[in-house]
Amino acid sequence: MMTKRKNLVAGIALAGAAALALTGCASTTDSGASDSGESTGGADRAIELAVFNGWDEGIAASYLWQAILEDKGYDVELTYADVAPVYAGLAGGDFDLVLDTWLPITHSDYMEQYGDDVVDLGAWNDEAKLTIAVNEDAPIDSLDELAAAADDFNNEIVGIEPGSGLMRITGEEVVPGYGLDDMTLIESSTPAMLAELTSATDAGENIVVTLWRPHWAYNAFPIKDLEDPQGLLGDAEGIHTVTASSFAEDFPEVNEWLSNWAMDSELLYSLEDAMFNQYDGDDYLPVVQDWIAENQEFVDGLTS
Repeated sequence: MMTKRKNLVAGIALAGAAALALTGCASTTDSGASDSGESTGGADRAIELAVFNGWDEGIAASYLWQAILEDKGYDVELTYADVAPVYAGLAGGDFDLVLDTWLPITHSDYMEQYGDDVVDLGAWNDEAKLTIAVNEDAPIDSLDELAAAADDFNNEIVGIEPGSGLMRITGEEVVPGYGLDDMTLIESSTPAMLAELTSATDAGENIVVTLWRPHWAYNAFPIKDLEDPQGLLGDAEGIHTVTASSFAEDFPEVNEWLSNWAMDSELLYSLEDAMFNQYDGDDYLPVVQDWIAENQEFVDGLTS
């Protein structure tokens, strides 16, 4: 049976401030132009940094590097977009890099399609994991119990952006593998999913959502991962930096910094928590700059 899907409209408005749609070949940029002088790189232009809509670890990492690079004299422009247009843009030279490629599983289809025209600089975090999460007091602990308990969860799995690898794997692997075909896999957005999670946990109701680690939601909500005895969500993955083929020539110094960059999950959690949990807004640069001041030794080491 084909997996049933529907679009979730509630909460979509929350994404508006944080995610800008990419239309055609036009680039919608964040207000991130540097006032600190001309670029020290080899290219006399801004670095075009693509950011996946709704993927908070990538948003956090992108703002971190925007702050770092602008302090070093580079101009950096952030463009929010869905996953597929980002890889097409990297291959076509419209973007310079994205910091949130999950390998070897989640974004493997895109790397197979565009891999000859982009460059993988390697993983900066190797603790990433796709998950299916429920409220902490839910009556089940494993995905192989979910089908029998579907009524307890309103027969719905609340998902994120339809173009994401997480939704593909959930729909193509997890749903049929655990006999969840009678449940509706809801296509929405990460902000909409988090709004549903907030509402359910505040009300003491059961909910099942697609999620991933590292994510600040694990610090903010009383939730737990469902066990995956068949391993259909895959093992831990690396979060990679992927660049356009010309990036190393255009920005050799930055390419070297990013090639050597590493950041563990606890440090990433603290940055995400500062941006998305403790702060209620979308002007992230001042928040990131405060976080940098508190973690100056780590940040200085990224460009030394």
